[in-house]
Amino acid sequence: MNAADDIVLSPDPRLREKCRPIEAIDDEIRELAARMLDDMYAAEGVGLAAPQVGVLKRIVVIDVDYPSADPNPYVLINPEIVEASEETVPFDEGCLSFPGISVSIERPRHVVVQAENLEGDLMQYEAADNLLAVCLQHEIDHLNGITMVDHLSPVERIRVLGEYERALAAGAKPGETDFAS
Repeated sequence: MNAADDIVLSPDPRLREKCRPIEAIDDEIRELAARMLDDMYAAEGVGLAAPQVGVLKRIVVIDVDYPSADPNPYVLINPEIVEASEETVPFDEGCLSFPGISVSIERPRHVVVQAENLEGDLMQYEAADNLLAVCLQHEIDHLNGITMVDHLSPVERIRVLGEYERALAAGAKPGETDFAS
């Protein structure tokens, strides 16, 4: 079993749960972060939230630089969006829990996120008009039980979920988007 097999796929109910805050950054949390990074890299993803590996805790990992550069991961514990622009931009998003599809979603173009790092330091991350801005929002959504398809209209959601079911039936694996059998 490879690390990508660890990733929870929709419609697993854990993807709909609001995650609990992390009270203490201990060895268990550090091991979870390492496992999540391994899983994310194995699936060639750029972000992963704890519910995507079946853990209902508020932790995400992100690395928007890899594989085009050396690994540069962020581990965000108890992340919260503290500022978001009213102006939105469309972005084609994929999700490791929805292999085989990507969807265009409108999200705030600029966000500021506060989170603790693995040392317990409060950090601030600011991003605009780039993959990091999208990834921060996408992964924090997961911590709140929201998936990318929840941002779609009901008609579009039905269409996309049909594509997803066909992609799964054709063998799509986490990390694959726009799957063609």
